[in-house]
Amino acid sequence: MYALVDCNSFFCSVEKVFHPGLAGKPVVVLSNNDGCIVALTPEAKAVGLRRGDPIFKVRHIVDQCHVAVFSTNMYLYAAMSKRVTSILRKSVCHVENYSIDESFCDLQGYDDHFDLEGMMRGIARKIKLWTDIPVSVGVAPTKTLAKMGSKFAKQYAGYHGVCMIDSDDKRRKALRLFDLADVWGIGRGTLERLNYYGISTPLEFADKSASWVKARFTKPGQQTWRELNGEPCIDTAEVARKKTICTSRSFGNMVGGLDSLKAAVATFAGSCANKLRGEGSGATSVTVFLCSNRFRDDLEQYGNAASARLLTPTSDTMEITNAALSILARIFRKGIMYKKAGVIVGDIVSISPLQANLFDPIANRPQRARLMRAMDELNHRYGLKTLRLAVEGEDKQPWKVRCEHRSPNYLTNINEILTIRV
Repeated sequence: MYALVDCNSFFCSVEKVFHPGLAGKPVVVLSNNDGCIVALTPEAKAVGLRRGDPIFKVRHIVDQCHVAVFSTNMYLYAAMSKRVTSILRKSVCHVENYSIDESFCDLQGYDDHFDLEGMMRGIARKIKLWTDIPVSVGVAPTKTLAKMGSKFAKQYAGYHGVCMIDSDDKRRKALRLFDLADVWGIGRGTLERLNYYGISTPLEFADKSASWVKARFTKPGQQTWRELNGEPCIDTAEVARKKTICTSRSFGNMVGGLDSLKAAVATFAGSCANKLRGEGSGATSVTVFLCSNRFRDDLEQYGNAASARLLTPTSDTMEITNAALSILARIFRKGIMYKKAGVIVGDIVSISPLQANLFDPIANRPQRARLMRAMDELNHRYGLKTLRLAVEGEDKQPWKVRCEHRSPNYLTNINEILTIRV
């Protein structure tokens, strides 16, 4: 059996932890540059707000209903996610983080000694007591069914936070009631194909024969079908490993100078490299793209992208940044006011073991790997980007995103620690 622990309205829940006066009130969290709503509470949905709404279009609702607005603060959310994961790891031996607000727990063997539903309900209560983050839990024989169970637990209060799918009757009932478009592993293309074949519910898909599914769907579709039928076969570690990693931002203010663009691209390249090291991977291709503001008809429009290949898979910040800056020099056009840029690293593979290249221009890779580990340790201890390349520039730059409603980094910055007045 597997359990999927999903934090409810996670970004908003974290903000409410540090602003207890917001309990029961509408709360929204905005995207980069405070553009669109990316997370909201049920109370915010009740007043007519929806995920993806541009904030300027719904400002009247925000003002009339006294909606609390926050800018995205990933440092704070990641710190709270780590605390939730820590509680899970102390309660269950095998825990796998799937995303910042979701974790899979392998409950194999626990059913011999515990009531799984009661056990997970106790863990959910512990998370709420220790972090004040509400969670919904789905327990089922496969990870796909467990994700479905967590959504039922979130939607219906009668489950008291935990929905367990532990019999064939419960499985078929869940598949009959669940929205096909929300099934984990069914994307837009797969959904269109299923609808073409007259399938409108997960149960109708699960009831198809193995030969029928094999003749019409590739491996991911077949795996989803098997999981819906109670056969675990999806390796989420493999799913979580991305084929590409992209870091991009719309600038807070348009920039036209090459130096500002270099700082932005170097920052994005460093973030990509950090993500690669976090998952033990390396990339062999680097892409950089630029574009102007398409909403400004009074300005000259321009957009371009280019790529470069690396001889050896790498997660070295300096190597990836050098490649990105070389690409930037090729595609930069003087006189353009740029609104967005980004870096994409691709052809990602596991970096251990690493296949060396006879013509590798970097001769001291072991030493540079130790340097990257030291940099990561310092940034982990003192805050992200405490130690960075000089080309990334200072903290306050025109291209930095706007975050006028950002909460302080209460858990990761000693200068922004929570102050209580008594």
